[in-house]
Amino acid sequence: MKVDVEKLKMIVGEDNVSDNITDLYVYSSDASVHQAMPSVVVRPNTVEEVQRIMRYANNSRIPVIPRGAGSGTSGHTVPIDGGIVLDLKRMNRILEIRPQDMLVRVEPGVVDDDLNRALKPYGLFYPPGPASSRIATIGGEIGANASGVRSVKYGATRDYVLGMKVVLADGRLVTLGSNTRVHSAGYQLERLIVGSEGTLGVVVEATMRIVPIPKFRCLAVANFNKLEEAGKAISDIISSGAQPSMLELMDEIGIKAVNKAMKIGLPEVGAIVLFEADGNVKEAVDYEMEKMKRICEKHNGFGIEMSYDKKERERIYAGRKKLFASLSRYKNGIICTDLADDMGVPNSKIAECAKKIHEIAKRNNVIMAVYGHCGSGVVHTKIMLDPTKNSQWRDAEHVIDELYEYVHSIGGVTSAEHGIGLSKAPPWKKSRNDIIPVMKAIKKALDPNNILNPHKLMDAPDRWVTATNLRYQVKS
Repeated sequence: MKVDVEKLKMIVGEDNVSDNITDLYVYSSDASVHQAMPSVVVRPNTVEEVQRIMRYANNSRIPVIPRGAGSGTSGHTVPIDGGIVLDLKRMNRILEIRPQDMLVRVEPGVVDDDLNRALKPYGLFYPPGPASSRIATIGGEIGANASGVRSVKYGATRDYVLGMKVVLADGRLVTLGSNTRVHSAGYQLERLIVGSEGTLGVVVEATMRIVPIPKFRCLAVANFNKLEEAGKAISDIISSGAQPSMLELMDEIGIKAVNKAMKIGLPEVGAIVLFEADGNVKEAVDYEMEKMKRICEKHNGFGIEMSYDKKERERIYAGRKKLFASLSRYKNGIICTDLADDMGVPNSKIAECAKKIHEIAKRNNVIMAVYGHCGSGVVHTKIMLDPTKNSQWRDAEHVIDELYEYVHSIGGVTSAEHGIGLSKAPPWKKSRNDIIPVMKAIKKALDPNNILNPHKLMDAPDRWVTATNLRYQVKS
């Protein structure tokens, strides 16, 4: 497969095409453990340029990998067959803010935090915000159906997509969805594109629902000596009918990692639960906070403190905010990998799942932290290992197989918000044999030449550890 670099330069300009080895290396990986070199990086600026690129690629059978900020954790944008990495960050315009209709139109390269800064003067915000919102683009969030700490109340990206414009594999531009909150006019294809990880089309514009910023927000923290008690408190809060806007968990490993990295002196207990409520009536927020506080106390939560003050809330949340970045500091000689990192489980199984994760980690000679947006059933964990040892990567494979077998047995899902990509494809495919043929048929209909992000999701290799190069030098 040979890419005509000069032809691509004619489409987007010489400065927006690169086959320089340094650039190719930068675009060979995302935030996952995987790496594979593209043939060329192309940075379009308009819808028409995207259409022309796709026509050329489709006619020449060249793979195209749509990419936002590269913050995906499962290998979504790693170009296994080389080809064109389509960097969409130049398409970063906020096209329209319509407060009267509670919607915004944006290009795919708009960064989540930038969008919320633009919405703030209107008293509005876009809620899904993943932890990477400082760099994550709306197009990437659509590709993964991303969500974040407030998903327990506000939901995920799919809940905010009203419509979009998509360039298909053959270069056709289609308009999906509507500008209205509901519609019943044929297949809701815009919802199919959300979570498709760039395998069905290139999103070049999105119409997103937005909501008012609440007037009051109160955050609290509760300490637990036992992880299981924290998990039971979270389950009870959800089943009680309480309305948290955030409900987060940190286990002892995460707490110790944060203390080591940040030196903020969190109590090194079995677990910490952060709970928040927001709204426009303070008395209603007070009611929700008191209700959640009583449930935490019922499960032996102690040292509870809460605040409406923004600076105090930032102090309380600081450890959770920096948890992921701190985990590699937990122990010298280890790294923190995104391999089995965002399973979704029924709320009633959170305590059991947390305990199971630690059991599986110990049995397979790795370290795993348990944390996450547990109020919406999102259990995050990271496999921490010595990347120089082959045996540790084999241990990680065993962990993933065992963990996901358990998660699926209790009615959970492989990924709640980060997507499948390469890392989670083997256990996901095993658990969803029923829908794989349907997904392949849809892919064939929209992308008959299989040029859009090939070897992902249902077409991913059966062993993630050999699917690409690893981004680490394995010595033994």
